[in-house]
Order: sequence, then C-alpha cells, then structure tokens
Amino acid sequence: MTVRQANLIGLIGGMSWESSAIYYRLLNQAAHRRLGGHHNARSVLFTLDFDELNEMAALGRWDVVAERVAEAARHLERAGADLVMITSVSGHRVADQVEPLLSVPLLHIADVTAQAIRLRSFTRVGLLGTRYTMEQDFFSGRLRQRHGLEVLTPQQQQREALHSIIIDELTLGIVKPASRAALLDMALDLQAHGAQAVILGCTELPLLAARDDYPLPAFDVTQLHAEAALDIVLVDGCA
Repeated sequence: MTVRQANLIGLIGGMSWESSAIYYRLLNQAAHRRLGGHHNARSVLFTLDFDELNEMAALGRWDVVAERVAEAARHLERAGADLVMITSVSGHRVADQVEPLLSVPLLHIADVTAQAIRLRSFTRVGLLGTRYTMEQDFFSGRLRQRHGLEVLTPQQQQREALHSIIIDELTLGIVKPASRAALLDMALDLQAHGAQAVILGCTELPLLAARDDYPLPAFDVTQLHAEAALDIVLVDGCA
C-alpha cells in the first residue's frame, strides 16, 4: 500500500498574496516530505484582490467580504475542489457565513490550531494577529467555546501597532527589524501575563519571525492549517 492524494485542495487566496504564497509553499513541501519522489500537493487557487477586501474590512463591511469569499469558494467547487481553505486568519471572520453555502468541507483554522495546542496540554495562550483577529470573537471565541482555551491578547496600543505592521508592511512584503523586535516584545509581555504559549494568528507573521525566535512555545497557524489539509486528503491506497 502507498500513500496518495485522494482529493483536491481548494485555496481562497489573495488576503494577502504574500500569505497565499506561504500556503502554496508549505502545502507542497509537506506533500513532498510525506510522499517523496517528485510529489507535490494537488490544489487549485482562487486569488481575490486584497485591496478591496482590506478597505471593506476597515469599514466594517464584512458582508461584502463574505460575498467575495463565498464567490471564490463556489469557483473552487466548480473547479473540482473537495476541501476549501481560507488562506487568512482574518478571512475566517466570514467563515460561518460561507460554510453553509458549500457542499464540501471548509477546514477552519481555529480548530486545527486548538487541536495542536491541546496536544501539548496548554490551556492559556496568547494571540497575535490583526486587530480583527485579536479584538473580534470569530477566532478567540471559537478557541474558548469549542476547545476550552483561555486566550490573552496584547494591550490596545500593541494591538494597533501589530495591526499596522501586518497591513502596512507584511502584506506588502516589507520586513523591518524594528517590527520583528516589537513583535517578540509583545510575546514576552503575553508570557509575563501568564501565557503558556503564543498563537501566531496571522498568516503573514512567518515573514517576520520563525517559531524558534519566540520566547515561549509558538504555534504557526499557517503551518498547522496546511498540515491538517494534507492529513485529510492523503489516504492509503494503490499507487
């Protein structure tokens, strides 16, 4: 018996394209690591225009964001995707609106993150991400209500600074040493307030610092999301 990819992965990208590129690399690297040879992950990517989505999110027009993400998901279904992934943590703000419109599973990033944290027996975690992710309930609320985790976030000034780093720098591919230092200082503050680990809750954060750079155990949601997708689509069977 050999392992093969049974189903096609559908990626909703463009939030930002920098994070979409990270997803594409991680999926293919993981598939090659698991399958060997010249294997890579079979996937289909629908790329949205981040400029519009960023503007709508800033205005609180999540209804428009949901329409765009749902449209992308339907395109992926028509292209044959058996599993849909939103390649953005902030994009999961509309996951609950999009998921009922699909006939295929939507792999939620909060669930796979929580499962990894629980495997390490952590119960109190810090959360780093955009202002939407840190201040709204679609990610941290799911961690608390469905998985029993306590979630800490940085202070307001730090949240605003990190949001600006992500939106004004990382989504444009800009990486600054000062921003890296600020990010790691936020992780230290979360640790001082009792966090046992930290969630890298933005798919662009790997551009700024690696997991081993953090002062406490760090969970990279992008890596976890990609690995979880392969857990689903790879099966034992004939070559």
